[in-house]
Amino acid sequence: MDSENLTIYIISVLCLGAVLIMARDRVPQQLKRGMALTAVIMILLAFVLIIYTFLA
Repeated sequence: MDSENLTIYIISVLCLGAVLIMARDRVPQQLKRGMALTAVIMILLAFVLIIYTFLA
């Protein structure tokens, strides 16, 4: 697995999570649940990929 692409993905996902946490009051109610669920799945995938990289 290319570590440069993985690093870019991890940084972008963590920034997305931070932006969603900081802007939770400005996100419309209809989008909150979907965006939060998407962000959580992406962050979990990032951590799984980090563990996979360490073990591979």
